[in-house]
Amino acid sequence: MSIRVTWWGHATTLVQDRARVLTDPVLTHRLAHLHRRTGLPPDPVPHDLDAVLVSHLHADHLHLPSLRMLPPGTPVLLPRGAARLLSRLPVEPVEVVAGDVVPVADARVRVVPAVHNDNRWPGGRIRGKAVGFVLEGDGSTYFAGDTSSFDGMADIHPDLDLALMPVGGWGPSLNGHHLNPRQAAECLLDLTPRVTVPIHYGTLWPRGMNRLRPHLFHDPGHRFAEHAEVLTPQVDVRVLAPGSSTVVEHNRSDLSTQPD
Repeated sequence: MSIRVTWWGHATTLVQDRARVLTDPVLTHRLAHLHRRTGLPPDPVPHDLDAVLVSHLHADHLHLPSLRMLPPGTPVLLPRGAARLLSRLPVEPVEVVAGDVVPVADARVRVVPAVHNDNRWPGGRIRGKAVGFVLEGDGSTYFAGDTSSFDGMADIHPDLDLALMPVGGWGPSLNGHHLNPRQAAECLLDLTPRVTVPIHYGTLWPRGMNRLRPHLFHDPGHRFAEHAEVLTPQVDVRVLAPGSSTVVEHNRSDLSTQPD
């Protein structure tokens, strides 16, 4: 009767709650002009997965080399219109839109809205409306993917145990529909989870730019925690290091955090 989540950096998490799901997997040391500045990808790559959840089409979330590393037939839930991107991979694409509910092992995945760019690359023809996901097992875990705040966020779920919140990026500025640490903390006022973990920061960075504004790489998780302490002191904020896990007991008992 618990939720276990391991953060592998950026938006990649392994959530276990009556199902094993992997979110927005980036399982490599490099991604185009980005490199993994801290933390290691999982070794070995998780192979006993019930599903993969892909929130949107950008390459740091829908990463084809990482999806190619997964076992043949692994179901990959991704925005409607994007299945053809996976046509040469051995995984099984499942296109979804907000409002869908997909059974996964002994749990179910509820697809929820998000507000983020819907293209794969600028000027590209392949598009898919970004989504978030709520894994409902013994408890409820919200994976926001990438999103800005939006009307209706309070209706994501009536009783969230855990919210995985994006709080940063991978460059010297946040452009488009992203949340900065304060904005992500403000979303907790609507989401009202018992526990939250900041993600989407402190992992990927442009090569050759390690000395450029390093606070934008290191600080977002702790800044999110500071803002949340003021805005929503009732929410338990857990700032993890890449590769570490936290366990949320569904019976409202305390958490424990330990390395994998």
